[in-house]
Amino acid sequence: MQVDRGKIFLVSPDTIFSCGFYSPGEGTNAYYFSIWFTHSSDSTVVWTANPGSPVNGHGSKISFNREGNLLLTDVNGTTVWESKTNWGKDTSVALLNSGNLVVRASTGQVLWQSFDSPTDTLLPSQPLRRDTKLISRSSFDKVDSQSGCHQLYFDNDNVLRLLYNGPDITSIYWPSPDYNAIQNGRTRFNSSKIAVLDDEGIFSSSDGFRMIASDSGFGIKRRITINNDGNFRMYSLNAANGNWTVTGEGVLQMCYVHGLCGENGICEYSHPQGFKCTCPSGYEMTDTENWSKGCSPAFSMNCGQPREDFTFIKIPHGDFYGSDLTSNKSISFEECMSICLHSCLCLSFTYKAGEGLCYTKDRLYNGQVYPYFPGDSYVKLPKEIAPISSASKHSSLTCSPKNNKVMLVSEDAYMKKTDKIKWIYFYVFAAILGAVELLFIMTGWYFLFKMHSIPKSMEEGYKMITSQFRRFTYHELVEATGKFKEELGKGGSGTVYRGILGDKKIVAIKKLKDVRQGEEEFWAEVTLIGRINHINLVRMWGFCSEGKHRLLVYEYVENESLDKYLFSNRRNETVLSWSQRFKIALGTARGLAYLHHECLEWVVHCDVKPENILLTRDFEAKIADFGLSKLSKRDSVSFNVTHMRGTMGYMAPEWALNLPINAKVDVYSYGVVLLEIVTGSRVSSEITIEEIDFMQFVQEVKQMLARGGELDMVDARLKGHFNHEQATVMVKIAVSCLEERSKRPTMDQIVKDLMVYDDEDNHPAYFF
Repeated sequence: MQVDRGKIFLVSPDTIFSCGFYSPGEGTNAYYFSIWFTHSSDSTVVWTANPGSPVNGHGSKISFNREGNLLLTDVNGTTVWESKTNWGKDTSVALLNSGNLVVRASTGQVLWQSFDSPTDTLLPSQPLRRDTKLISRSSFDKVDSQSGCHQLYFDNDNVLRLLYNGPDITSIYWPSPDYNAIQNGRTRFNSSKIAVLDDEGIFSSSDGFRMIASDSGFGIKRRITINNDGNFRMYSLNAANGNWTVTGEGVLQMCYVHGLCGENGICEYSHPQGFKCTCPSGYEMTDTENWSKGCSPAFSMNCGQPREDFTFIKIPHGDFYGSDLTSNKSISFEECMSICLHSCLCLSFTYKAGEGLCYTKDRLYNGQVYPYFPGDSYVKLPKEIAPISSASKHSSLTCSPKNNKVMLVSEDAYMKKTDKIKWIYFYVFAAILGAVELLFIMTGWYFLFKMHSIPKSMEEGYKMITSQFRRFTYHELVEATGKFKEELGKGGSGTVYRGILGDKKIVAIKKLKDVRQGEEEFWAEVTLIGRINHINLVRMWGFCSEGKHRLLVYEYVENESLDKYLFSNRRNETVLSWSQRFKIALGTARGLAYLHHECLEWVVHCDVKPENILLTRDFEAKIADFGLSKLSKRDSVSFNVTHMRGTMGYMAPEWALNLPINAKVDVYSYGVVLLEIVTGSRVSSEITIEEIDFMQFVQEVKQMLARGGELDMVDARLKGHFNHEQATVMVKIAVSCLEERSKRPTMDQIVKDLMVYDDEDNHPAYFF
């Protein structure tokens, strides 16, 4: 059997996959023997037999000979690739529905399969093992004649890693090389070394890493691909238009990818693109179409030049990871700069002032600027090519909008008294200018709000705009809490304390426990949580991450948690009215619907219970502790009883059954909470792991609803003062939430069902 160019060799029985000759684009005579998605808009390639060795489109052949060997030959008869089976007669070749190309013996034994030699993509059920790896392509969306520099593989310590294997350097960048396996949430003790993507959209690794597709569920075609930008992502295929959507990714902060901006290049965080590459002053982009080629110096340095000829350009919060020439502790900035000046090989140094840490660099790779890095980088340049005017062209390197120039520093600026005086004059002048500017701003605010009488609601809106999510120091939070004096509550994720910040704002500060993430991953997760803003969710104002300390700073909610009002036996305790209960049920549903359906990244709470529903002064519901499932590794590989997260009684059966977890676990928990709001008692205390008693209770409730009689389960403390229609629909919804997973409603549907019975006219309209 022979196939010439442009011909399809095999198609899978379900037509999802095709294999044959594939061209990377028009205008080229280079072809590859590949497997691709038949119905994707760009015929996405998932495997290639001959990456790096294209064959001629005129006369090249793929054949399956009598010995059962697949052969790819070029036009001149040269064998470019072969399966090396040579089994003999009675062999067959087939492309399976899984996308696996196999050569079988007559007995059914698999003699060779493409799944054993992945290129840059994993398909569902295709394992990544100890002896295989994914290697990126040098081109993003087509087969390319050159392999890329990034690899996904299992290291010698059994951990799944990403490696930059460039022409000049090799370095690991994921998980964070600054932390050990345990700190990164991995285990080194499972030596099976296997990672698999399943049909439901869950990518699991033997070291504990787990990625769940944001659209997890059966019936969607997916793939895991390592891209040429060094990140590996999960893609889901839209069957209607053939386009791919990213539904998961390994590296959350792209600037941590090594080699992304090339040698001498700097990666900066940028919205909405996510990141951008720049060159420091004195350097120019090497290839205007390819940032991975980095930046080239527009100058030359030699060891004979006197040190007075050099200066340094400061890159605030910048660093070039790795390539340390020397490292020193507890030294001054001047000493650090002097070390670099006196070294012919030194091109830059990074200095962390608080700790007096000094790192000199002989190569500038993996450059990045990020606002929470506790140091600065200083690039060494000849003075004649580093004028102030040229520095101003690289203002994107500064993190503060008030500073529109990259700062130039030299040894003389720190060693000579006259230059110190000049800087003092400069700062005094800047301070005076800033004070005048502040005076104008304050005057403007005064006239804006006092003279024109802007409504209070608008004033609050301006205040919200000017506030921002920020990072706190541990010392700040120790002072704010009076050394953690006033405890507000304690839960599975940590202890909450009352605090007062420097601006007199009252906050709730949670000291987290069992956080095993590294700095990079923790920062990425809390930054994501900090962007979530909804009226029915507790707002996060910031975080602290110093050494072993991990703390979160939240808005303070006055009326404590829902459980205090539902289950307290104290006399004179406030009894929630029926209208308050319905409002709390609706507000909680709205908050969960926002997390499940409207957030930029899919968020599952995993611990919905009355203790995590806080009440404002007006008894509006605010959900707390959302997003903490990732911080405490609740999405780990093992979802058995000993590793369950949440609270017994509110946990869906799939936790105990070791089934994949999705948003429906929150729906189940909400159903239990809804019953407790109606009854005013701990329904959850009746639930056992076997659920026998509780399911009997649910059946009784169903029978009661079927009879259509009076609800005798409503909290007796209300003395019959409740809305019967609202109570009935709440119980019906609660029961539906407790069904098996596939039959449970979504949270947006629950919101719609409750709003039909909302008798308050002052609620805003919500659409989902």
